[in-house]
Amino acid sequence: MRPLRDMDVIQIEITNACVMRCSNCTRLVGHSKPFFMELDFFKKAVDSLLEFPRMIGIMGGEPLLHPQFTEMAHYLKEAVPDKYRRGLWSVLPKGKEHLAPVVADVFGNVLLNDHTLEDLKHSPVLVAAEEVCQNEDTMWYFIDKCPIQLNWSASITPKGAFFCEVAASLDEVLEGPGGWEVEPGWWKRNPKDFVEQMERSCRNCGVAMPLNPRIDVEEIDDVSPRMLERLKELGSSKVRQGNFEMYNRGANPNFCGVNDFRDDPDYPKRIAAKYGLNLRPNHLGYYEPFLAEEAA
Repeated sequence: MRPLRDMDVIQIEITNACVMRCSNCTRLVGHSKPFFMELDFFKKAVDSLLEFPRMIGIMGGEPLLHPQFTEMAHYLKEAVPDKYRRGLWSVLPKGKEHLAPVVADVFGNVLLNDHTLEDLKHSPVLVAAEEVCQNEDTMWYFIDKCPIQLNWSASITPKGAFFCEVAASLDEVLEGPGGWEVEPGWWKRNPKDFVEQMERSCRNCGVAMPLNPRIDVEEIDDVSPRMLERLKELGSSKVRQGNFEMYNRGANPNFCGVNDFRDDPDYPKRIAAKYGLNLRPNHLGYYEPFLAEEAA
């Protein structure tokens, strides 16, 4: 586990609505009713991160589906003058092309991933660690080295702040008690401060376990028996529709939970082109978007 201040980005998750239904989605899309963060709460979330020294991201679900995306983006620009501290994670969905000028104007970093590459995979989030690993010491050994916590981000949802983006998703779907108060400096917490959230979330998450991932485009979620019963109790739409499988595919110690899709520069450029956007690599290892006509 790493301190939150060492993360490259902290995400503000403005919605968990999405146009995709990827296998083992880290946002657990399709299991619960979508939320849309209120504008005032978004402003509070941004303000809580003003002293965070790295990037503030806007993410979903698909953030461009939020009816107040433009207002949120403009507030982020106003509050955070450095363009390279502002990031967007999106698939650039069809029907939102009119937002291209906002994307180009506000964000110095984009990560565009429409999950259509057939070699993209997600670990089985809904296979509870404590159901597949009977030894407590071994389970916590793997959790301490979780690739999500070590490579991705903490996040803020309408239910509070979380040390891990997947912990936030699990709290939403499993109707947990919520996260920390969204206030200035919440991100200064160290791993010793995560214990309560870890006990609630990491036991119920399979990402840290050495399990086989599933290709995104299959649109099937892997589940463990107890998690399946809990999802049924909560009325999961994806379970009700039969888009799940009981996990029985054994261990895979070689999958680290991180895909290498960013190694293909043509992939995000194809996504951006749908919006009339071009991309240029920036010093942070992301892409900076700009309108195609600005290249002339």
